[in-house]
Amino acid sequence: MTITTEQVKELRDKTSVSVMQCRKALEEAEGDMEKALIILRKKGSEMAEKKSDRTAADGRIFIKSEAGRAVVLTLHCETDFVAQNQGFVDCAEGILAAAWDGGIEKGREVAPALINDAVLKTGENIQLGSIDDYAGETIGTYTHFNGKTAALVVMKGGTTEAAKDIAMHITAMRPTYLKSDDIKESDKDAVIDVLRKEVDESGKPEDIKAKMMEGKISGYFKEQTLLDQPFFKSPEMTIGAFAEKAGGEVVSFRLYTLG
Repeated sequence: MTITTEQVKELRDKTSVSVMQCRKALEEAEGDMEKALIILRKKGSEMAEKKSDRTAADGRIFIKSEAGRAVVLTLHCETDFVAQNQGFVDCAEGILAAAWDGGIEKGREVAPALINDAVLKTGENIQLGSIDDYAGETIGTYTHFNGKTAALVVMKGGTTEAAKDIAMHITAMRPTYLKSDDIKESDKDAVIDVLRKEVDESGKPEDIKAKMMEGKISGYFKEQTLLDQPFFKSPEMTIGAFAEKAGGEVVSFRLYTLG
């Protein structure tokens, strides 16, 4: 039978799949729109399975946040080109919306079908990364313009604007710890091993070496500890002081990076 341009356009509007793929699906379905949709979904699933062994090292981070709650989704693909593709974005937003409305398990439940559709549109391996759901008195988030670096901050008290500023700071300065109490002894030992040679080669007396080591360790961990870092917008105050000035304290944070 003859497949009309109008039929192809209707199927393309419903799926965003290429004109050629839509025409082939309609021909196989003998013009039946519902069957053509099923054929395209099946092909998407088969394509996703074939591409699943290809490395999905790129991707983007997606966040929805409001009223003391945030859901963070990471979705992986093979290239930055596809990470910016509308089909990829639509897939991520569909999973994110499901997780927001129904929780993490609901997000994971709808993900395979949405990912199969996105694979059909983009031709790349797409893999679900993490879905995290946060709650707190005050939550601030920041996503870098390319979507590959993002941060989330939970505060007690404070303001959303201050929490967002701290999240932005985190994406730039990339701290490892929230406060000095979070530093493990094993982490300190590892740093001591790295710094020992430098101190030993100084030729200073042992008591001076001990003070040097203490100063170097302190300096290193201050650079890695969020509350001790100078706030990037106002370096004269630390993040801890900035949070206090905003009427709150940082309870936790998370840095996300992709690509």
